[in-house]
Amino acid sequence: MAPYQPTRILGAAIAALALAWGTPQPAAAQDAPKKVVLRFAADFPPPPHPAGLAMKYFAERLPQAIPGSEARLYYAGALYTVPEAFEAMRQGNLEMTWMQIGKAAPVDAWMMAVVGPGVLTTVGAVDNLDKTKTYQMLVDRLAKNQAIKVFGVGHMSFGMGVGGKKRYTKPSDFTGRKIRSMGPVENASLESWKANPVVMGFGEVPSAMESGVIDGLMTSLGGWNSMREQAPYYTMGGAGAFVGDYYMISASRRWWDRQSPATQAALQKLILETIQVQKEYNWCFDKMAYDKYGTKDPAKPGVYWLNPQEVSAMVSAMGDATTRYVKSKTPAAANPWVDTFVKEGRELSKQNPAGSSWIEKVDCTKHASKIVIK
Repeated sequence: MAPYQPTRILGAAIAALALAWGTPQPAAAQDAPKKVVLRFAADFPPPPHPAGLAMKYFAERLPQAIPGSEARLYYAGALYTVPEAFEAMRQGNLEMTWMQIGKAAPVDAWMMAVVGPGVLTTVGAVDNLDKTKTYQMLVDRLAKNQAIKVFGVGHMSFGMGVGGKKRYTKPSDFTGRKIRSMGPVENASLESWKANPVVMGFGEVPSAMESGVIDGLMTSLGGWNSMREQAPYYTMGGAGAFVGDYYMISASRRWWDRQSPATQAALQKLILETIQVQKEYNWCFDKMAYDKYGTKDPAKPGVYWLNPQEVSAMVSAMGDATTRYVKSKTPAAANPWVDTFVKEGRELSKQNPAGSSWIEKVDCTKHASKIVIK
């Protein structure tokens, strides 16, 4: 019998392990997405706000799309302000955000190129924002300068408008009135209608309306629905005659680029699915609120939708007030893009008249159990 030789046995074991490790894994194992735990920050409210519902949808679907995964949601600036969030993504300290494009201006002033009312004034036009050259330019800038990947755009509401104790349907209705504005660009449009803009957070608005500090407010239909008693009249101007409100979903490239191709594919598919769902939630919330509180008579309380002639009068009175303001706050090199977006947006509004979008044909009964109209 040959003597016991531990060195040879150990060598054989190592060789066997090396052979096993070198054996190609099944294709299914190689292609399976890897578990992710991510923070997802937004500057809009939680459910029942329709955008909040869409974020919750993402969090619920993520472990189904990638088993074991988790999305930690942070609503209404609970984790970061918009500029802070973009800086955190650039440094790799935050995975994903769903933020208002214009509010990223402190990070890059060029982001204001797609801000302002009276540009995208139909649902179909708003839905095609990401087809514009201006939007694509901003996406490229964020990728190059901020290491941020943009997936697409979700919109807060297709019913942005003005609420108050009286009806606002024409420029003269605003004269001398104190109106809560959503930001400096909206200040410029309100001033063009001879109103006195007041910038304040939404949490301050109900008491300000009640006490007479303000006479009206710019907000979404969802915002108005939460304070109908203080502002029984609400007027919508197409999709964006009063204010544009465009929100993009983005991710840190430092985080994204570390994910496997299979993980990236699964995440991107779910993100696009979530954007689709948010558009449906937003439209259905607006439609169900209008069905419940809509009126064809502007003299009566409730939700009134301006006709095309009334929208045109508001936009004409505004003139180029908002574009002049934006240009005063952006580098000279960005100014041509401000004009380009106005041209692109108004052309999209003509190409996509009211009633022509797929969004306006969504069967809202399928979302009725999730959407709460007070």
